[in-house]
Amino acid sequence: MTIDLYYIPDSPNCRPVLMTAKHLKVPLNLKIVKLWEGEHMKPEYEKLNPQKCVPTLVDDGFVLGESRAIISYLANKYAPDSDIYPKCPKQRAVVDRMLYFDIGSLMKSIWDWIAPQGFEKKPPNADLEKAFVKHLNILNDRFLKEHKYVAGDHLTIADFAILSSVTTLFSLDYDLSKYANITSWLDRLEKQLPFWKEHVTEPVHEFKNWIKSNA
Repeated sequence: MTIDLYYIPDSPNCRPVLMTAKHLKVPLNLKIVKLWEGEHMKPEYEKLNPQKCVPTLVDDGFVLGESRAIISYLANKYAPDSDIYPKCPKQRAVVDRMLYFDIGSLMKSIWDWIAPQGFEKKPPNADLEKAFVKHLNILNDRFLKEHKYVAGDHLTIADFAILSSVTTLFSLDYDLSKYANITSWLDRLEKQLPFWKEHVTEPVHEFKNWIKSNA
């Protein structure tokens, strides 16, 4: 059985899927979608993903888009008894809450600030920065104040999602040093995750270089 992942290596939305699969030891058949050549606009890709974006997972004929849905699916199917996505309804709800906080608030506001600089060559927007700083403060001062991980005291798929979002800021050399709880969490994950270099350091560096080349 083959599990295809249509993706871009340095995409902030693809990296949580790559990290989850690597952590769960789920093999993926990786297929790069060349957005810069318009491959995502072709009819054959639109059939898989009507949103014409990445990532898209195809598992034995089952097709799924949206990165946070994909990582939940992978955990449900391939590690149903793992704490990475707890069975307990209350614990799982906390993980889901953080996934929704990420995609609806944190990652959205970070990308709203980064995208104009990377794709439109615009200078940093102070108002857009204030928007994601508000969510960084919530992450730092509330969610990570009393816990080692974003959804409690053990690693979950929510950590992979938010890790990708937060480290995307490094592509523009954003300084996170004043966020003590976030930096401690990042240090903890860097020591814990054997794929940190592959799915954090290297793709962030590649995205940073891409932004510079388009400046």
